[in-house]
Amino acid sequence: MTQITDIDAYMAEVGRRARSAARALARAATCDKDAALRAIARRIDQARDTISAANRADLEAGAAKGLDTAALDRLELTPGRIDAMIEGLRQIAALPDPIGAITDLNYRPSGIQVGRMRVPLGVIGIIYESRPNVTADAAGLCLKSGNATVLRGGSESLASNQAIAACIREGLDAAGLPGDGVQVVATTDRAAVGVMIAMPEAIDVIIPRGGKSLIERISREARVPVIKHLDGICHVYLDAAADPQKALRITLNAKTQRYGTCNTLETLLVDAAVAPSLLPPIAAALREKGVELRGCPRTREILPATLAATEEDWATEYLAPILSIRVVDGLDAAMEHIARYGSAHTDAIVTEDYSRARRFLREVDSSSVMVNASTRFADGFEYGLGAEIGISTDKFHARGPVGLEGLTSLKFVVLGNGEVRA
Repeated sequence: MTQITDIDAYMAEVGRRARSAARALARAATCDKDAALRAIARRIDQARDTISAANRADLEAGAAKGLDTAALDRLELTPGRIDAMIEGLRQIAALPDPIGAITDLNYRPSGIQVGRMRVPLGVIGIIYESRPNVTADAAGLCLKSGNATVLRGGSESLASNQAIAACIREGLDAAGLPGDGVQVVATTDRAAVGVMIAMPEAIDVIIPRGGKSLIERISREARVPVIKHLDGICHVYLDAAADPQKALRITLNAKTQRYGTCNTLETLLVDAAVAPSLLPPIAAALREKGVELRGCPRTREILPATLAATEEDWATEYLAPILSIRVVDGLDAAMEHIARYGSAHTDAIVTEDYSRARRFLREVDSSSVMVNASTRFADGFEYGLGAEIGISTDKFHARGPVGLEGLTSLKFVVLGNGEVRA
């Protein structure tokens, strides 16, 4: 990698090229964008060995630097995760193109027609840590939605990101689209992040994906709008009317399917009426998986071997094999706990009671709310978005997994036939 000494000049050039490419992508035909997506997917499939070798180098370097287990898990590109990148790109290619769609077209008394057209945001800057699959997911979503993107991955995933980026550029070239439509920042110097988030003339929105400290810094210092979430403190509430087998299966999957993701279960809430019957088999299954349990006093009466949970535990995103458990007095107490300690990310109820399920869906103010399903489903791939560029817990513009529509905006369009205002 060429040593970059003038970060400001380098980032200004990246921004200029991205802005130019964004204009070309905004007018690109759907068939050309889809051809590029399929070409990128094929190239990644063909380059599996190269990508895997680059990823192994990143993993070895990360282990040598002392990255923890959760960070290494996020960094690893298993064959299944490479498969998911490829499938995600193909799913995006198969999705309807939102760009140019006109909705709500209505005649006004003056004779004009007024509607709204969906358009790209422009240039999207993505700053992320560890997960190299973000490189392909973000590139695919931005491309299909007519946006250029500037990707700044973490130093720990540099080799992996560069290997994937090479496939992306080849796919763009094969479809006759500008290679500058997807640029991976070629320096790990943290100064590049500071410049990137202060370039409103070149970048229209920033999406950070990483640890809380990174997202807090970007939210605080950015001069560009930010789509973000800070924490993934996700809950599963086992209602008094929960099916015991569903409760066990959902809890186990939500906590142990992957530990280092933002939609992993961190706090289990259990109705006091069923806690004595539900908790022992669930605790046994979790401990068999190596999960450390921390509980409230009522939990510890049922599970004496459980460690005592502190006030801090209820507000902690562990990203590790640790689970806090609280016994509560019914639905209202569960929702009160979620409102106080949750991060508005993903929360689920397990119940066979329709009325309580409806209340939970209506009253829990999170970006994803679920009934009888694992919180691990809260991502763009599982939601049919093809992939996601991130998850937003904000309430403006985009909320939840951000797919194609979340990367677009609306502008008013007016159709007339010579009308003038009286």
